[in-house]
Amino acid sequence: MGFFKDFKDDFSDAVNELVPEGSDSSATEYNEPTNMNDSLDEAIDVDDELSKLDGLFEQVSKKVENGESISSSDDTASSEEKEDKKEGLFDKKKSKKKDKDNKQDNTDTFKTYIPEEYTMDTTPATSAPAPTPISTPTTNIGTASDENAVITKGMTINGSLESTGSINIEGTINGDITCNGKLVITGYVEGNSNSAEFFADAAKVIGEVNTTGTAKVGVGSVVKGNIIATSAVIAGAVKGDIDVQGPVVVDTSAVVVGNIKSRSVQINNGAVIEGFCSQTYSDVDVEDVFG
Repeated sequence: MGFFKDFKDDFSDAVNELVPEGSDSSATEYNEPTNMNDSLDEAIDVDDELSKLDGLFEQVSKKVENGESISSSDDTASSEEKEDKKEGLFDKKKSKKKDKDNKQDNTDTFKTYIPEEYTMDTTPATSAPAPTPISTPTTNIGTASDENAVITKGMTINGSLESTGSINIEGTINGDITCNGKLVITGYVEGNSNSAEFFADAAKVIGEVNTTGTAKVGVGSVVKGNIIATSAVIAGAVKGDIDVQGPVVVDTSAVVVGNIKSRSVQINNGAVIEGFCSQTYSDVDVEDVFG
């Protein structure tokens, strides 16, 4: 009952504050609630009010229960969403793994179809292979090399001289000479010579000259000995026989004391020859010509 009295008093105070003073209508309205409140105080049923309160409590409890059920449903929904998300992530990981496995399978399938001749051995070698020895080239006998030996003017050699290349003699050689290249003499040589090509320029040579190429005796050169060559050009002095498989040219400044045998011979005006000239190696059969 005290609760309802307090509620009535508060309600009256509120009405007095809202209604202006001195107004009849307000007084009338105010008196009516006063009389109504008095009548309420007399006619209030306590059991009825308590039952009403019990009903309110039941409604509040139902609302609370409904709120809990809603929150629990929300939690259930959120948990279900989380589970769905987890399942989605799991499905994504599973699909990625499946794609990776498929790629690996494709790679393995591709490797199986690579021919053996195109595959590369990636196995590291346990030890480095021994290096293959490099064989040094050897110069064949009779083949001329690019070497060129020079005997200077102030040098004298007493003995034989051999070279796989060419020799340029400006000094003095007392001995036989053998070279696979070109022999050029501008000094003094006493001895036989054997070379691929012979050239004497203002030189003095005492000995036989044998060459597989051309023999050239320049102006001012003196050769005392036989000359055997494939071809010859004589412009100096030669005392000895000349045996040449090819042509021989005797220049105007040449002096030849000896016989000449060749395929052909050309004697320029002014040349001096004391001996016989014979085209022994020519293609003409002299006996057949004269029958």
